[in-house]
Amino acid sequence: MIFACQGICKAFGEEVIVKNGSFHIEEHEKAALVGINGAGKTTIFRMIAGELPSDAGNIVLAKGKTLGYLAQHQDMMCQGTVYDEVKTAKAELIDMEQQIRAIERSMKNLSGEELARRMDAYHRLTTSFENANGYAYESEITGVLKGLGFTEMDFEKKINTLSGGQKTRVSLGKLLLTKPDILLLDEPTNHLDLNSIAWLETYLLNYPGAVLIVSHDRYFLNRVVTKIIEIENGALMTYMGNYTAYAEKKKQLRDAQLKEYLNQQQEIKHQEAVIEKLRSFNREKSIKRAESREKMLEKIKLVEKPAELHTEIHLKLEPCKVSGNDVLSVEHLSKSFSPQTLFQDVNFEIKRGEHVAVIGDNGTGKTTLLKILNEVIPPDSGCFRLGANVQIGYYDQEHHVLHMDKTIFHEISDDYPSLTGTQIRNVLAAFLFTGDDVFKLIRDLSGGERGRVSLAKLMLSEANFLILDEPTNHLDITSKEILEKALNDYSGTVLYVSHDRYFINQTATRILDLVNQTFVNYIGNYDYYLEKKDELTLAYTGSSAETSSKIFSDGKASETMSVSKLSWQEQKEMQAKERKRQNDLKKTEDRISVLEKRGSAIDELMTREEVYTNPVRCQELSNEKSAVENELETLYKKWESLAE
Repeated sequence: MIFACQGICKAFGEEVIVKNGSFHIEEHEKAALVGINGAGKTTIFRMIAGELPSDAGNIVLAKGKTLGYLAQHQDMMCQGTVYDEVKTAKAELIDMEQQIRAIERSMKNLSGEELARRMDAYHRLTTSFENANGYAYESEITGVLKGLGFTEMDFEKKINTLSGGQKTRVSLGKLLLTKPDILLLDEPTNHLDLNSIAWLETYLLNYPGAVLIVSHDRYFLNRVVTKIIEIENGALMTYMGNYTAYAEKKKQLRDAQLKEYLNQQQEIKHQEAVIEKLRSFNREKSIKRAESREKMLEKIKLVEKPAELHTEIHLKLEPCKVSGNDVLSVEHLSKSFSPQTLFQDVNFEIKRGEHVAVIGDNGTGKTTLLKILNEVIPPDSGCFRLGANVQIGYYDQEHHVLHMDKTIFHEISDDYPSLTGTQIRNVLAAFLFTGDDVFKLIRDLSGGERGRVSLAKLMLSEANFLILDEPTNHLDITSKEILEKALNDYSGTVLYVSHDRYFINQTATRILDLVNQTFVNYIGNYDYYLEKKDELTLAYTGSSAETSSKIFSDGKASETMSVSKLSWQEQKEMQAKERKRQNDLKKTEDRISVLEKRGSAIDELMTREEVYTNPVRCQELSNEKSAVENELETLYKKWESLAE
């Protein structure tokens, strides 16, 4: 065991964050701390990191072990560059290297015993330097920075010019390079694109130390962790396995507890009815029996009713009217912010009912595309057309549609005066605003809370074409699941930008990957995208997904065949043909397997005395074997053709 929390307690006034909570982390273990927003995950991390005292209990780190903490928000005030700041993680190695160089320079003028002593010190230092992988520390720094989405041009940017998300990535890179024995990471994927998240997954899976993560990224948790620690209503509970295993086990436990609770309530009501009936007889013996049953009831240890699940709230998105079949047509669209070209000569269409996810690296122009479609900024060239009866509902990351001086409740009621107070509260409850929370002022809310209010407004807009920019940012897992269900039940059209792979997998019917200044089209969800990424990127852009990502990041995007030159219908037909080929291939292989087994069975039957002494049966089997062989010959040829 490398680390443990034993009976920890923390409260802020009347609000209990955690009460008598315990868990431990083994060496090399990868674990996650999960819970709804406001449950106390970050508070627990700050207590572990020593930034907040616990009210009671012990937080124990094994002797000689080091701990590193990445907070959600970074306030870096240094004046240096990105590379210089991350390089400080290797300060010990750099100091050792400087000592080695100093000894090398001094040895030119030494001799005798002094030279021998310096040689001995030099040997010790170089051995330690080599064992600490000192000769590769610069390439290690470069690898981590590139893995987290920084280009070599970004290395020289000043820290004070970076956005909050970029500063968080710098802090993450610096922390990873210090290699503490246990890493505490609070929402490490929030500001990473898909490639950087995939890189971080691989890095953490191979990390020699232990890792404890707070994250709402279910895909990430499924890939990385083997233990889930849940905080709910102040209690800590440990589950072994990844996020999916945890969710299944939690549901089983809740169902069992609910069943036990309902059975006990039924038994209590039954006993109370019996007691009432016995008392109604008004006889000495019956009254004594009633009193005896009452004493038994008093001794019953009541089963606590499981907390109501927010996912039991059903949101219904309903467009006010049905749009035409052609929802959006984009033709020859281009946009640049000198000196960078984001995309050029882009053409695509979106049909009614499609759920289209736009993905791509940070800075490639995904949000810019949505802003153009909402006429927030103009394109450099090209145009787009909305179809008949299309009504847009737009959700942006900055939440410009909110009024800072209104309460949450009035933000909804003023825009939708026909709704009753109960209806408004039901919608807000779906996004975890309950009780007096609905009377908080918008300006006092966190970024994540404002995002939830914007999504609640969007749910009520009755638009038939939703355009969403990172809709799951800052949402906890429960809120994401509610949104996923609402979108999957939605009969309108959806276009959204997201880095949440689990969310994309659950809601997308089509993916547009922005790579090499154009869009590669995938008719399917995220799993289909992963399966076909290299194949289609190579076909449409002339380079593999890995190569094209490198070309773009180096700022040397070459001219490539634009997928946008293929019409949406042509792309769909091509991918439909490929799916049909795969299905035909599978059916052919299955049929071949059946026939080969039957052929072997016939051969075995022909060796039996009761068969080979029966001429009629022999002839039947011989004819069947001949038919099997003929069909197999045809199928073998068909399989070869399909396999090619």
